[in-house]
Amino acid sequence: MRWTDDRGGNVEDRRGLGGGAVVGGGLGTLIIAAIIFFLGGDPSSILSSGNSGTAQTEQRELSAEERKIGEMVDMMGKWNTITWEQVFTENGMTYEPPKIVLFENTTQSGCGTAQAAMGPFYCPADQSVYMDMSFFNELQQRFGAKVTEFTVAYVLAHEVGHHVQTLLGTTQKVDQMRRSGQYSEAEMNRVSVATELQADFYAGLWAKRTDSEKNILEPGDIQSAIDAAEAVGDDNIQKRSQGYVNQESFTHGSSAQRKEWFMKGYNTGDIRQGDTFNQLLR
Repeated sequence: MRWTDDRGGNVEDRRGLGGGAVVGGGLGTLIIAAIIFFLGGDPSSILSSGNSGTAQTEQRELSAEERKIGEMVDMMGKWNTITWEQVFTENGMTYEPPKIVLFENTTQSGCGTAQAAMGPFYCPADQSVYMDMSFFNELQQRFGAKVTEFTVAYVLAHEVGHHVQTLLGTTQKVDQMRRSGQYSEAEMNRVSVATELQADFYAGLWAKRTDSEKNILEPGDIQSAIDAAEAVGDDNIQKRSQGYVNQESFTHGSSAQRKEWFMKGYNTGDIRQGDTFNQLLR
């Protein structure tokens, strides 16, 4: 992945500031950590649970490598802003970028206590993306994805995709469906899959449009994004965590679906082609 001089991606870096580290999360937290990644909608019910206590950590200086990672995320955040401002303007709308929060162990979000075990997520309550970079070690070691710089770019773009859904009103409509009580768990799972696959589509669209503008892609970058998308497919996670696949319980889509919709976004670069709901919920 080629770096550019773009910075100012609305990043708040809380690493090294000290604060609480979650302890004693128990089996429930471990199960959640194994299953839930790239959260969509409102994760407050999950984020606020599972803590039995916190331990205070002292402030520390970030290492040179950590500072470089922060600079990289800042650059990626700016790329997202530039690209989505263009897309929204083309469609007669105004784009407002999310805040990107880098943290370690735990921090407070508008959706409750954010924990490293949850993986990166978007909180619609404060329109912020939360990322503990230790997730990428987990992605490589437990779920078999080879992590590159562009893997980080894909994950961030997916979470910004959830922000786009909030700006377009999709998140609110899904939340209304969930709160109405009119839909079964299986039906809401299908809605969740459509939501997540649309965020993958938006990530692919972002990659296409940003590369056209900034020439950021190098050989292997798109494959690394596909590898990450496939690694966190529901079927792959279920096989690794429980040894079998239950398609009715899918909430994020299969590995094949995640690859399909990311590539559709990348190949078309057209936001109008990303209506996963009509295609998946017929």
